[in-house]
Amino acid sequence: MADRIGFISTRFAGTDGVSLESQKWADVLAEMGHESFWFAGLLDRPRESSYCVPEAFFGFSENRWINDHIWGRTTRYPLVSERMSELSAYLKTTLYEFVRRFGLNTLVIQNAVTIPMHVPLGVAITQFLAETSLPAIAHHHDFYWERARFSINAIPDLLDMAFPPRDPRLQHVVINQEALEELARRKGLTSTLIPNVIEFEKPPPPIDAYASDVRAQLGLSPADVFILQPTRIVPRKGIEHAIKLVQMLNDPKYKLIISHEAGDEGFEYRNMLADMAREARVDMRFVSTQVSDARLVDGEGRKVFTLWDIYPHADLVTYPSLYEGFGNAFLEAIYFKVPVIVNRYGVFGRDIEPKGFRCPMMDGYVSRHVVEEVRRLLESRTYREEMTEHNYRVAARYYGYSVLRRSLHTLMTNITGMPEQ
Repeated sequence: MADRIGFISTRFAGTDGVSLESQKWADVLAEMGHESFWFAGLLDRPRESSYCVPEAFFGFSENRWINDHIWGRTTRYPLVSERMSELSAYLKTTLYEFVRRFGLNTLVIQNAVTIPMHVPLGVAITQFLAETSLPAIAHHHDFYWERARFSINAIPDLLDMAFPPRDPRLQHVVINQEALEELARRKGLTSTLIPNVIEFEKPPPPIDAYASDVRAQLGLSPADVFILQPTRIVPRKGIEHAIKLVQMLNDPKYKLIISHEAGDEGFEYRNMLADMAREARVDMRFVSTQVSDARLVDGEGRKVFTLWDIYPHADLVTYPSLYEGFGNAFLEAIYFKVPVIVNRYGVFGRDIEPKGFRCPMMDGYVSRHVVEEVRRLLESRTYREEMTEHNYRVAARYYGYSVLRRSLHTLMTNITGMPEQ
């Protein structure tokens, strides 16, 4: 039986992990005969299947005011509680309208009851589920206890109630083993582990005419070695290690290209990296103005590329993250058969590395052994191709759409097989 499924989050737009993985789920659910619809405060999904509620976006002005008054303090003033309740009550009415408008019989909640970027929305979802008994799946990408900035707060009651809720008809999905164990320990909730995936069953298409001049557009010469850091500029990405690697390679032909901007966490880290690269005499370039979610031409007539346009041109991907909930950039490098150097962050060491991937691996610092392994990869085409082909086969086995398809089939069977309350 086909279901009409409503996806709910604060944002479904751009290339953040939640937006990307949600679309993959919708694609696989469509293959299974289900139809998906979208609710968020910021949306780039088809209008005919979307319900955009600006107040549901985590960047909405009222929600920003609330966040300013609940994080980094332990006392909550009555006015804060009142304004949260008012916004939550309104958002709950929009959830009722979303379900009514599209005739939904199942919900998939994407990180909105996981990380408390929008507390009123999480509370609204929790209350809505309690009032309707609508079957739902909560896809958890990163919990509040995984982020230091949420550790001091004035809302322990709401975090306990809604992030995530203990609803008998809500199935929980996590993306790594540690999250599965912590959810059970902290909340007493069982969950299903479904890793992030890429459709490895369909290799990437060859470089087309539009993307044929990526290197030239980024200012690289044919002799340059293109080292790509395909992440936002935030401290947990460990980009200082990528700078150290290029410094130790000690050749001006190695160029470090950072694809994304600093985003909403300020520019202090970005400025520190720029100073560090300058002192180390590393040619590091920020190219976020030439990378977007879609192809376009900017006001100066320059091409703007997608990240997937850029990957095939890279000679090496650096991924020295200190922490990741999973590691999409690692899988993307494997998908485009680009060698990747990775730091053994917790989830990688526990969940991903044991699958049998081969790549230079750091243990919190750039060793001479790692540098020589990278140099060998960059200078030996045969060695590079052997490694990337091996990694592609491993990833296709453990992180392809077939894995997601089997898991979603089980979840949907659980929903349709649940007895009525």
